[in-house]
Amino acid sequence: MFSGIVEEIGVVRSIKKLDGVREIRIGANTILDDLTPGASISLDGACHTAVTVLEDGFTVHSIGTTLSRTVSAGYVEGTAINLERSLALGGRLDGHLVQGHVDGVGELVAISEKGEYRLCDFRLPSDITAQTILHGSIAINGVSLTVNALLEPAVCQVGVIPFTWDHTNLGGLGVGDAVNVEADMIGKYVRRMLPEGE
Repeated sequence: MFSGIVEEIGVVRSIKKLDGVREIRIGANTILDDLTPGASISLDGACHTAVTVLEDGFTVHSIGTTLSRTVSAGYVEGTAINLERSLALGGRLDGHLVQGHVDGVGELVAISEKGEYRLCDFRLPSDITAQTILHGSIAINGVSLTVNALLEPAVCQVGVIPFTWDHTNLGGLGVGDAVNVEADMIGKYVRRMLPEGE
């Protein structure tokens, strides 16, 4: 479980293709303090397991479902990745409850500057749109954000403050870029409990 508060921007150092697995080595500093092999770590909002912990980073393995449902299949050397360690029970929850189970891949379709902040429009898969509400929570590349507006067709707008723009990989996105999207966890359960079609 995560909060959607990015702790550090890591960088892909190397990718090794194994049998059905991509081993990704990520350079990092801050999150290494108490990271151990077997620990959960969020890469752009997708939960991975730290396989090895190195002096200057760590490695993870991405497999079938993760590669097909997230942006990790597109990682190359130099890719900037939002990193977050799993929550400690009893710790402060500054964002919202994020499972690290990416629901689908969205696309940045527009960025507009509004003084000191930016409005970013993301096209979402239809099943995520059905679980997204105005002023509710959504995780984009693992970043906890508030839904500013719901636009047509299937476009969600979020406001990004300068701190978030500068301290996550959202600031490096361009129109047309793919992003990991996780719908609000509470919305998923409510949607599941409703009769079909409602």
